[in-house]
Amino acid sequence: MDADNNMQAYILGIDIGTGSTKAVAVALTGEVLGVTQQHYPINSPQPGYSEQDPVLIWDAFVKCLQEITVKVGFAPEAISFSSAMHSIIPVNEIGIPLAPMITWADARSEEIAEHLRDSAKGEEIYRITGTPIHAMSPLCKLMWMRENKPDLFAQTHKFISIKEFIWFNLFNTFQVDYSIASATGLFDILKLEWSGEACALAGISPGKLSKPENTTYYRSNLDAAKASLLNIPQKTNFIIGASDGACANLGSHTTGPGIAALTIGTSGAVRITSPKPVYNYQGMTFNYLLNQDTYLCGGAVNNGGIAINWLLSNFLQKTEITADDYRDLFNAIETTPAGSDGLLFLPYLYGERAPLWDTRSSGAFLNVKPMHTRAHFLRASLEGVCFALYDVLKIVEDASVNITQVNISGGFVSSGTWTQILADITGKKQVVLQPEDASAVGAVYLAMQVLDPDSYIRLTHIDNQTIIEPNEGNHKMYSKHFVLFKKLYTDLKESMHLMKNMDV
Repeated sequence: MDADNNMQAYILGIDIGTGSTKAVAVALTGEVLGVTQQHYPINSPQPGYSEQDPVLIWDAFVKCLQEITVKVGFAPEAISFSSAMHSIIPVNEIGIPLAPMITWADARSEEIAEHLRDSAKGEEIYRITGTPIHAMSPLCKLMWMRENKPDLFAQTHKFISIKEFIWFNLFNTFQVDYSIASATGLFDILKLEWSGEACALAGISPGKLSKPENTTYYRSNLDAAKASLLNIPQKTNFIIGASDGACANLGSHTTGPGIAALTIGTSGAVRITSPKPVYNYQGMTFNYLLNQDTYLCGGAVNNGGIAINWLLSNFLQKTEITADDYRDLFNAIETTPAGSDGLLFLPYLYGERAPLWDTRSSGAFLNVKPMHTRAHFLRASLEGVCFALYDVLKIVEDASVNITQVNISGGFVSSGTWTQILADITGKKQVVLQPEDASAVGAVYLAMQVLDPDSYIRLTHIDNQTIIEPNEGNHKMYSKHFVLFKKLYTDLKESMHLMKNMDV
């Protein structure tokens, strides 16, 4: 793969996120040549609804390509995709949306998901598809649409995700990668085909869904008009790619045994790669595909950075959270002892996904004493978020293999205090490899595996990494607190639900 005029050849990773699309140009040497990003709105026409206009996301994709070719000075050798999961768009025969896209965060099918989760059928579907039974899944969204929008449901030619929408606009074909398909709740992750049982539950035939392809599938030969619009040659290769979570594991070099990836952004997630699914129906670990031979197993929590932002906004009366506010927070808790002198925080402000799957859970501070200062509440909040992620990590570890290393990413890695708390609570070595753009970079690595294996092998050798070792004394203390942390939710669950029902 050689660029024209002896310029440095590069692959473009496109990460189609919920709030923005980002393009990262990575040379075959691993050097990042340029980054561009386009944002778009999320609409909430009713409480619990989360919708977007897919045409705006296509426009953002086009703008990213146009800008990156100008910034770098020439077109990429290939373009590879990462994308957010669980979106669904009803389209007609020519790919035109019949309604707004429903995002992963949409909760309108919450009651349907709860009823299915409490049934024997729910566990059967979970074991076939690997997808948690939750309102985020397209399966539950389709069940809601069939009941509440029967005319739209009947008129729809295909139900597709945002990545499929962009792919159709490029090549005029309905195709989906195994990774995105495996997050729908409609795909048999062992047989690598649409599940007849899940499709029947949703009220559709498999023909209403796109043709599944391995994540390494690629094609070229754009028509002249599309190539001109995107400012690239018609021969440019497009790799269909994978989900953002799968790409993030690849981009952060988290594909070996005994290694987990942990991300804290607005929410948080723990993920491992495995040659087989890791099932736990109670904790409902997810089992998505990185490729036809590799599963991405783990769990996601609702309350990551968003819980800390709540704390800053309401406890410290910050109307606009800045980097200085985070620095002040970390400075304030540096001298506060590990364990916050017994103060515990349940961080379930926005309900919780793994491992509770309880939308009616809520946040709580416990064991408040006169000695506890503002700094104690701040530190206990960080510890609570880390306990919640450790809860997921333990479930994944207990059902798979011993985890000795956690590769971490997200904005929190810039704080030595927060990363040390995480290391001490989990008792695991924390490693920072790819602090930013892990999903887009993972999409590039996926393309390299197919188109330039030698470059990929070179880039898997990591020279620079930051290691945070756990304090064993702190870990022993935190292990006792963790037992209480889990017991407190069990003890308070009924009260949380009663208060939710009272709209308190």
